Amino acid sequence: MKPSCTFRLLLPVITAASIIGLCGCRENTSSSSLTPVTLNEVAHSIFYAPQYAAIELGYFQEEGIDLTLVNGAGADKVMTALVSGDADIGFMGSEASIYTYANGSKDYAVNFAQLTQRAGNFLVSRNPESDFQWESLKGKKVIGGRKGGMPQLVFEYILKKHGIDPATDLSIDQSINFGLTAAAFPSSDADYTVEFEPFATTLEREGTGHVVASLGEESGYVPYTAYSVKKSYLESHPDTIQQFTNAIQKGLDYVNSHSSEEIAKVIQPQFKETDLQSLTTIIERYKSQNTWKENTVFEEESFLLLENILEEGGELPSRVPYEDLVITEFSEKAAH
Repeated sequence: MKPSCTFRLLLPVITAASIIGLCGCRENTSSSSLTPVTLNEVAHSIFYAPQYAAIELGYFQEEGIDLTLVNGAGADKVMTALVSGDADIGFMGSEASIYTYANGSKDYAVNFAQLTQRAGNFLVSRNPESDFQWESLKGKKVIGGRKGGMPQLVFEYILKKHGIDPATDLSIDQSINFGLTAAAFPSSDADYTVEFEPFATTLEREGTGHVVASLGEESGYVPYTAYSVKKSYLESHPDTIQQFTNAIQKGLDYVNSHSSEEIAKVIQPQFKETDLQSLTTIIERYKSQNTWKENTVFEEESFLLLENILEEGGELPSRVPYEDLVITEFSEKAAH
């Protein structure tokens, strides 16, 4: 049986809350032997389906973890919660750990497991464009993401691949808060918006937007989101980190071996505002572009690509060592 999930609001109610499901979630358990772990996630998105499969199928409980899930609503906020001790584990773009390390933090965040290997957002146009070309963005206005965050950096990376200067060839609006861009798009003067699911599909269903490109397909494989902990927590709780990684690996195994509809039925309690058909469509969109890794090993090649993207975006003053910020032993054990 699936464990039940108790929801409670952790952030002020905003327009996007009905779509994205801003909530905290704890797996109920009658056992006092489970280790309590607070996981702060960058967003509550279908993009992270393997994590929710692990929750709903009871994999964390199987591994001895009593999980509390908190929506941080942005990588910067997740890292703040991690550094302050409000969260045990952070789930976010790994650029946040690089920034923290580069700022000279002694107890910096270490990445121990990677979940997604492609960008999870889509370019949504105000009008249908069956023959969309990236060059079409020249002279247009796009609602983008937070400066220095992975969504915006990957978008700029793609633009440069197509010979487009993000600073001069188009206008990118970065003033709208994370999670509110889809709600703002219909009444804005923007020609395009960059959206995660289920926002992209919601705009399509409402007839106010049309998905014209996948940033995940266009950017190629990038280490988009990973799990991290402070060095001190890693040193004092290695067994917990292994148990957590084992549960995530089980979630990956499930989504990589089941149909989109089966996955949708399992994770629907996490997205009660999204109907099963839409949920299935969104999951299939992610599955078809090979969004999720087969294992959680964060490889050096991926880390170097991330640094390249940060460097090109002007967000990396100097290179940081892979061996300081990434540990793979837990992922390697979980994969066997």
